[in-house]
Amino acid sequence: MSVAVRNLSDAEAEALSETLCALLADSVDSGASVGFLPPLPPLEAADYWRAVARDVAAGRRILLVAERETEVVGTAQLELALKPNALHRAEIQKLLVHTSQRGKGIASLLMREIESLARQHGRTLIVLDTVAGDTAEKLYPRWGYTRAGVIPLYAADADGTFHSTVLFYKSL
Repeated sequence: MSVAVRNLSDAEAEALSETLCALLADSVDSGASVGFLPPLPPLEAADYWRAVARDVAAGRRILLVAERETEVVGTAQLELALKPNALHRAEIQKLLVHTSQRGKGIASLLMREIESLARQHGRTLIVLDTVAGDTAEKLYPRWGYTRAGVIPLYAADADGTFHSTVLFYKSL
């Protein structure tokens, strides 16, 4: 079965809210450092995806999903910088792949598509970050991203332990 990636409208994002909430909870509960702490309360996840849908409607964000048949197995977002001096850049956020689907090339598909959409929107610089030591830290350089630096003690996990974050960029 192949995986298809598609760009969601705000209405499609709202229609898939329950599925997106489950994907976010799967990622957070498996230890992904994506801004939330486990266990992820369902209302917090739903509020988050409603805010994402509003950003999509306003043209501030692009939301992609990866689907295997009709099942959502991954997602990624591109936040478009809107300040006059920043119209050339964007930030990749919440690259998530369901734990049962990892290691199957889904993240690579999402990244290729998000970079293509960034180019279509006139973006020539992409930035992103990940927790130091995470699997993603090894993946981004393989996809052509340059490590820009580390911010120590940037994010806390559920037990209060602080972790550094690694910043990456890529010129398109």
